[in-house]
Amino acid sequence: MFARDAKGWRARCEVCGKEAADISATLKVCARCVRERFEEARPYIEAAHAEVRGRYGLPARAPKDPNGVRCGACGNKCRIPEGGKGFCGAVENVGGKLVRRFGTPERGLLTWYYDPLPTNCVPAEFCAGSSGAGYPKWCRTPQGDIGWNNLSIFLGSCTYSCLFCQNYSFRELTARGKPMMSAKELAAKANERVGCACYFGGDPSSQMPFVIESARLMREVAGRENRILRVCLETNLSMNLSSLKLFGELSMKSGGGIKADLKCWSSEILYALSGIEHRTAYDNFKWLGKRHHGRPEVPFARASTLLVPGYIDDEEIRAIASFITDLDPTIPYSLLAFHPLYYMDDLPYTKRKDAERYLQICEGEGLQKVRIGNPWLLC
Repeated sequence: MFARDAKGWRARCEVCGKEAADISATLKVCARCVRERFEEARPYIEAAHAEVRGRYGLPARAPKDPNGVRCGACGNKCRIPEGGKGFCGAVENVGGKLVRRFGTPERGLLTWYYDPLPTNCVPAEFCAGSSGAGYPKWCRTPQGDIGWNNLSIFLGSCTYSCLFCQNYSFRELTARGKPMMSAKELAAKANERVGCACYFGGDPSSQMPFVIESARLMREVAGRENRILRVCLETNLSMNLSSLKLFGELSMKSGGGIKADLKCWSSEILYALSGIEHRTAYDNFKWLGKRHHGRPEVPFARASTLLVPGYIDDEEIRAIASFITDLDPTIPYSLLAFHPLYYMDDLPYTKRKDAERYLQICEGEGLQKVRIGNPWLLC
């Protein structure tokens, strides 16, 4: 429900009755009620995600049919009923058997393009290709791979359901089931002018067999030709740990890195914003943190959080910063300004004063490499 006053449009929380510009009209509940009155807020959260996902023919929640087939590819651990789909839309139960529509070495659902280096990727100031970190072992000049390209790989599926998604066009790929290409075909795009390949989306966690095989093939060719080729992920980090380890070793040996999008800290806010009910990302990030010190010249583990007004607040940021610091205070962390999009397009932009306060909180918790990303979006 909307109300309007001198300050503009304001949505109302259906639990406590509060009206504010930073309450999502799609969710219909404020952050305080999500955290403190979750069982009352839950029906509104579930209704919001069911409506959004229904438009793309996806299950409202990760299916948990006791008689369904199990998919262990990510933290959702779907048990899919016969004739049904997994939460990501990549897998189905056909005649009692798990069938992967895409995300295999033979079929990846994606689009791709060449992005001249240096790129505007979230951890750019810490990566070799854009900053020159680790020269000459991990990049071609002290300023990075200036004049080379990043092979940007936009994957068309995701294991989360973020109402604020900043790259929501991937949903059209999930619904259409195309375009597709094999791991071998994608690897061929990593020519001699490519300095790095970055998988994002959507999310790589939904297509890890394809991601791992295509990255392996790219690295194999680059090795034979004795040229630098870094492979990186930007991900919600919800894949199973064995997949993360396989790609992680490829990335570590290439000079690349893995940037984890840590949405928030509290499980209740995570469910409200992203529709998932597990903490696989945080367990996986502990593994990243342990591997981080293995290559100090180019940060391996990287993290970010989108500063969604009204929902990502001091409490969430402090908890995430403390979590990262306990693992390794040198892990780079980016606080990203929010742009109103998708089903949270009624929320305001992140305020500069809030972003700067969050930066101080992170530094106070001991993080040594924290920054505000997308500062031009701050208001």
